[in-house]
Amino acid sequence: MTGSALPVTGIPRSGLPPLAVVVGAPQRATDIAARLDDAELAGENREYRTYTGSWRGTPVVVASHGVGGPGALCSFAELAEAGVHTFLRLGTAGSLRKDILSGDLVIAEAAVRDDGVSQQLVPAEYPAFATAETVPALVRAAKAHDAPHHRGVVWTRAAFSPGVLRLPMREYLAAGVIAIEMELSALLVFAGLNGLKAGGALVIDGNAAGDDVGPATYDPHRDVVADGVHRAAAVVLDALIEVGEADE
Repeated sequence: MTGSALPVTGIPRSGLPPLAVVVGAPQRATDIAARLDDAELAGENREYRTYTGSWRGTPVVVASHGVGGPGALCSFAELAEAGVHTFLRLGTAGSLRKDILSGDLVIAEAAVRDDGVSQQLVPAEYPAFATAETVPALVRAAKAHDAPHHRGVVWTRAAFSPGVLRLPMREYLAAGVIAIEMELSALLVFAGLNGLKAGGALVIDGNAAGDDVGPATYDPHRDVVADGVHRAAAVVLDALIEVGEADE
């Protein structure tokens, strides 16, 4: 790795491996990095913590991007500047279907662009789509690790909890959207605009179909969720390597 650090994430300006797992929480990045060979901290600033290492002999990056689309986009841009061209987001999400349970994995085919930042980058009609090869790679890896999984469209929403304005929960439930989270569409749009590859797998940490998530109802710190995240880390790392090998 060469050059001085980039301003937002503190990572080197060049020389990072091309494959990255991106997560929200810095501690989750640390936990996943502990499973890599030869893991090293590549940079840390604010909510951004970035590691390099190898998974099954392939160099990878594991980086945290914090909560919300605008800040996450800063991370994605600097990771791309430093050499990353394939991103898989491993996050958590609320289920919008009764049959998608806590600990299950949702593999995103596309995302609703309600992220609060991509609207300022490109017209609303531009889609937030997962790169085609990421979806089957994640499905194969989920099956290999016996991870209960579902695939479909997710809703990336900037507001964590509802306020005075009514949010279109009923409409998206009727449209078949299966989960809600806060960063993925920003990643997918960024990748689409810059010729990069991106996808996402989200561990369900509760049911959000009632749109009443808040401090009194949100409880992600349960064993079923922690077990799902631990299993999903191996799923996403394996899928990342498969997508990377397809480029060779």
